[in-house]
Amino acid sequence: MDDPEQPEMQGEPAYSYKPSLLGAPWLLRLTPDHLEWNMGRHSGRLPYRDIARIRLSFRPVTMQARRYLTEIWAPGTPKIVIASASWKSMMEQERKDKPYSDFVAELHRRVTAAGGRPQCDSGMHPFLYWPGVTVYAAVLLGLAALIVRALQVSSYQGVLFVGGFLALFVWQLGSFFKLNKPGRYNPDAPPQNLLPRA
Repeated sequence: MDDPEQPEMQGEPAYSYKPSLLGAPWLLRLTPDHLEWNMGRHSGRLPYRDIARIRLSFRPVTMQARRYLTEIWAPGTPKIVIASASWKSMMEQERKDKPYSDFVAELHRRVTAAGGRPQCDSGMHPFLYWPGVTVYAAVLLGLAALIVRALQVSSYQGVLFVGGFLALFVWQLGSFFKLNKPGRYNPDAPPQNLLPRA
């Protein structure tokens, strides 16, 4: 575990990323029976069969618009978070789509092979998702009403301004809500739309 950027160690799949600019890299490794994790000063081994819950989601941040997360819960273990983006510098986050997706897919395969039966969720929690969708739809309707009103008074500059804002709003938040729709999946078939490849 000396080189956090090494993609494989002793022939076993590994994944590392920096969740914050100043913090230590997080390193995760898949052994035959355990998920090993090293988060700075904290480390541990989690048997695959003890994993109680996994959540895959799409979580963009300010400097990385295509960021995906895997969250893992198990009794007696802190929540383990695996992100598809890693801090490189104060102004840059690196996308690690393929290594992230390969690691998460292999984790699911090993959990299934070990006889684990975790609850597997995709997207956001419903109590957060549906209020967000309601607000999103209300804003869309409000912007559409502004465009209609601007057309009625022949304010074409207003139409262009609000129309551009509406297009940006649909593009950004539309994909967020589409990818984060709450759902359940089987551990042997993780949702491919939450395992980025490009």
